[in-house]
Amino acid sequence: MKRRAFIKSGVLGTVASVITTSTQAKMVTPSEVEGPFYPITPRKDQDADLTRVAGKGGLAQGEIIDVFGQVLDTDLKPVEGVTLDLWQANSFGKYHHPHDTNSAPVDEHFQAWAIMQSGSEGRYKFKTVIPGAYPLGRNQQRTPHIHFKIAKNGYVSLLTQMYFPNQVLNEQDGLFKRKSASEQAMMTAKAVGKSNQYQYDIIIEKL
Repeated sequence: MKRRAFIKSGVLGTVASVITTSTQAKMVTPSEVEGPFYPITPRKDQDADLTRVAGKGGLAQGEIIDVFGQVLDTDLKPVEGVTLDLWQANSFGKYHHPHDTNSAPVDEHFQAWAIMQSGSEGRYKFKTVIPGAYPLGRNQQRTPHIHFKIAKNGYVSLLTQMYFPNQVLNEQDGLFKRKSASEQAMMTAKAVGKSNQYQYDIIIEKL
């Protein structure tokens, strides 16, 4: 009887897990504020490698990473041809933006901004550096994050931020803390292996 009870509880646990995962998967990726530093200075180089700037020989400073994932709809079907407009602070926590008064240095070899489209099966990939934290007032810091604007005709546009796992500042970040546990999970990239790769899947909603 104990064995049967154990098997039954295991089966029920597995079913509950599947139901929970399915429910979470159909949630739209949570939205977030744009912030004050969306790029306003035109840059010719907006490709998927943010670690180099066209015409300059140097490499961006910081920990270089690959971010990849899929754009899906709420039925978990891949969405091809989605425009992903992304920007972030450099490894010192400085935005390449004239209104950023942070005293951290500008990295002239960091592209800071990219625009791309999801390809076959809704997949996308870009190379960048882990953004640094930056001060927010006297006693606060924003945890490392990457901004995304996501758009395609026939779908609800999405403005969100991608967070990194195992960041101590996540639990102190005001915007991150406002989200529920399931929302935080959807907005946090997953570390893949030991090769500085992060997976971040995005779910958008049809109009």
